[in-house]
Amino acid sequence: MRLLMLLLPFLLLLVPVDRDWRWPLEPVPEVLRSFDPPERRWLPGHLGADLAAEPGQEVLAAGGGRVHFSGRVAGVPVVSVSHGDLRTTYLPVDSDLARGDPVSAGDVLGVLAASPLHCRDRPCLHWGLRRGSGYLDPLSLLGRAEVRLLPLDTRAPGPPGPAAAHSAAGAGRGPVRRGGGRGGSCRGDGRPRRACRSGCCAGRRAPGTPGRCADRRRR
Repeated sequence: MRLLMLLLPFLLLLVPVDRDWRWPLEPVPEVLRSFDPPERRWLPGHLGADLAAEPGQEVLAAGGGRVHFSGRVAGVPVVSVSHGDLRTTYLPVDSDLARGDPVSAGDVLGVLAASPLHCRDRPCLHWGLRRGSGYLDPLSLLGRAEVRLLPLDTRAPGPPGPAAAHSAAGAGRGPVRRGGGRGGSCRGDGRPRRACRSGCCAGRRAPGTPGRCADRRRR
């Protein structure tokens, strides 16, 4: 099976790894679960990194910026910090900060909440990274992003759909009318000019099918 090498996170080269980024916990935590985006948006995956932590442990800003959000989302306390076009997120974190508060790398954002747990079997900090609506690997900020090998789609190609067939049929040709005439002219398909003016060549009736156009020619 052919393999396609995908560098994760997406647009990794655009992440400014030369900034003063740091771990959001001290000491350096164990990574319980890494960034694992789904191959399709609707499939299950993991859009961040889970770091081992204890309830009440201080959570630190991974980089300098301003608080973008501090509050609850679906009952979970969340803090996010804007760093220009990037945004880091931290949950579950109890915090007294407010939107717009400036922070520097290493500043305390809050403490890990005792509940609800993000990880099923133990406390952890979920650390996320976003650019716009896209998700990136937060470990890339530290130069620790992983390279994954994903299989190419090896399904046998099926027959082209109507749009693909239409596109292939028109490749390298002039505009085609649905009734068979090219280039906007009725000449060459054996129909009288009167039929073209009546719209028969525009595909209202298939060639050889009796109908309104044929009736007009008999009148």
